[in-house]
Amino acid sequence: MKAWKKLCLLLAAFFAFTAAPACNSASFKDSESVASTENESTTPENSENGESTAPETSETPDSEIPENSESSEEQKDPEMALAEEIMDEAYALSYNGEMDGIYTLWGTVTEITTKYSSSKGVITLIMRVHEPQNRTMMCYQLKGDGASLISVGYKIKVTGSIKNYKGQVEFDKGCYLLSYEYGSMDGGEDLPDVGNDPYANMTEYAFYQNYAPATSNEDAYYRSLHGFMSGELETPDQEPTLSSYQPTRDETFIRNSEMRFSEDGKAYTVVDAYGAPAFTVYRDGGYITLEEVAAYVYAFGTVPKNYDSDKNANPDYSIWGEYLRVNNTPFSGSTSKYPYEPELPNISGCGGSLNYYEIDIGTTGTDCDPSYPAKIYNNGSTITRGAARIVYGKNDLDRDGVYEVNEHHVFYTYNHYNDFQEYLNYEGGWGEMFGNITGGGTLSSKYDYHPTDYKQIYLEELPIARYCAFATVHASDTWEYFQAV
Repeated sequence: MKAWKKLCLLLAAFFAFTAAPACNSASFKDSESVASTENESTTPENSENGESTAPETSETPDSEIPENSESSEEQKDPEMALAEEIMDEAYALSYNGEMDGIYTLWGTVTEITTKYSSSKGVITLIMRVHEPQNRTMMCYQLKGDGASLISVGYKIKVTGSIKNYKGQVEFDKGCYLLSYEYGSMDGGEDLPDVGNDPYANMTEYAFYQNYAPATSNEDAYYRSLHGFMSGELETPDQEPTLSSYQPTRDETFIRNSEMRFSEDGKAYTVVDAYGAPAFTVYRDGGYITLEEVAAYVYAFGTVPKNYDSDKNANPDYSIWGEYLRVNNTPFSGSTSKYPYEPELPNISGCGGSLNYYEIDIGTTGTDCDPSYPAKIYNNGSTITRGAARIVYGKNDLDRDGVYEVNEHHVFYTYNHYNDFQEYLNYEGGWGEMFGNITGGGTLSSKYDYHPTDYKQIYLEELPIARYCAFATVHASDTWEYFQAV
């Protein structure tokens, strides 16, 4: 057995030698260390007295390191590595949690949420942090020399305390601008060149005098830099406008399962009940109508650019002025705390796994709840929030990194959570109302409440869109085709 082991060691040493590059004898182990594992002495042909003739150094020339070798991996920029650690901790904060200490981060400004106030000397913005995952951080009421000069595309260095304010990760009030320069950090999504901004020297009056909705995401992006809208401008009434035709199966409404994104994912086309294109919303745009906001939230899982998560945001200090909309905060939907509210699908507040959020919908006035004055939402200087809300659920339940259509729910209420209608993902597509008033309960009462159950839907393609996808309609049989439909 001892001879067999010795033979194995000799063969191992031989193959190690023959497999190594001729000019790279330093890349294999010293032969003495191999033999010592069995307390046996072996001497390869190119060794003297059991010691390798290779130089003492074990470094391998760069040209001979395999491409997939661990030693060839690019070393992380220490500054980026530290920023990643900070952002990991920040994004792991609990709701309204705070980090201990003061932190400093570099980033590129992607959005100005509240324009510079000369009286307060502050500006609120969002920057894409210079770190491997390119996550964003709000800088709330940023101050410091140069704050008045900052615009989208600037590279800035900010220091301050970090918190989760109602779901928004941000540098807290009092954060300070250490330095700034024009030109974005490397990495992340490319931003359109601000040098091509068609609205750079345009006044608000000139922009809205001959207004038309945005025609591309780039157009929407440039508009949002200045607080200019991308969608329709008319403030909606409290009740949704229903399509004259709403597809059903077995007397149950159908929620359209088709998602019509552009190739780059920055534009989403909404169809009508017959499957024909109706309008498009752009990821970088601002929107206020119920139809456009619902579609935007359904498609992108977040709010349009003219929304501020701060419920107390002031139109006078916002670049959006009268088009500012507020609120984007978690909605628990707990029926034990609010028994008059109907239970929404799989909602976390009732033991489910789906996180829901609420946002304001600005209307001409909500008159269903006397607690909320029936006034226009935003008159340009004051916001009267009213009782209209969109409540939306989003979660990556299968952990695949994509918010799939069956993981989305968008609901509308205009009597402050007493009753809801589900958005059905087509123009004028709103489901049957369900909830407390529908069931005969008293408004927002914790004693006299009768909420009806969520109205189930079918998640599938719209019928006509489905038929069109699988059939060719010829002029000779057009009438028969439409009779079949």
